[in-house]
Amino acid sequence: MLLARASGRIGSESDARRMVERAAGADGSELFSVLDEPAPAVAVAHLEAMVERRRAGEPLQYVVGRWGFRSLDLLVDPRVLIPRPETEQVVEVALGEVARLRAHQPGPAVTAADLGTGSGAIALSLAAEAPGIQVWATDLSEEALAVARANLAGLGGWAATRVTLAAGSWFDALPGRLRGGIDLIVANPPYVSEGEVPALPPEVACWEPRGALVAGPTGLEAVAAILKGAPAWLGEPGTAVIEVAPHQADAAAARARSEGFGEVEVRPDLARRLRVLVARR
Repeated sequence: MLLARASGRIGSESDARRMVERAAGADGSELFSVLDEPAPAVAVAHLEAMVERRRAGEPLQYVVGRWGFRSLDLLVDPRVLIPRPETEQVVEVALGEVARLRAHQPGPAVTAADLGTGSGAIALSLAAEAPGIQVWATDLSEEALAVARANLAGLGGWAATRVTLAAGSWFDALPGRLRGGIDLIVANPPYVSEGEVPALPPEVACWEPRGALVAGPTGLEAVAAILKGAPAWLGEPGTAVIEVAPHQADAAAARARSEGFGEVEVRPDLARRLRVLVARR
């Protein structure tokens, strides 16, 4: 009954299922075992609040407060971007670069920097999936770092001890001793131009943090800043893996070459759109 009522009010059975799961504290197949049981008043109130938020246009991910990213279940709210499948592909490419770097220099741990970490999705995935890696996760936003800190606490175990959070703009957040010694730089920076903002879906433009979305007049400002600073911080061999807008792929690759990267390519995402810039020293 609760599922059908919520679905009718928001016009989406899949969204309603997510919210009922959250309110009931039962995921997937567990949900069907509790649907016929009397719903506690607190769960009904929670579901009603979520339905109203969704009806007001708030993204489902923020409404339920958590979202899956690769192997992780992350806290997400309007302080950070919603983790997306395109960024999961960024992690996949970055993991391939970790393996390549280890082949070049077996033994020492790979040191990575996730610039503009937001929820921590990239940094925590690297720590969880690449044993031995040391990850610095930076963000200019203290609010975003609070979310990343909560997700780091949720990661737990040995992987969590290999992630360090730091506040600051791009490389400014990193300790000077890392200069010239980072093996891998990873980032999902802002890459929307100011002129593209009116065309964004309302769920994105009205709810997600503008500073994590919009780079400036061209949309390439953040990508260019990272590529400009990267050579001074990367060791040799070293790689930068950066998420870019498909229509800016050629320009981003050209900028990487202009900054002295010898091997540059842009990999496609799962929808076959050019999405992941790989620049190697």
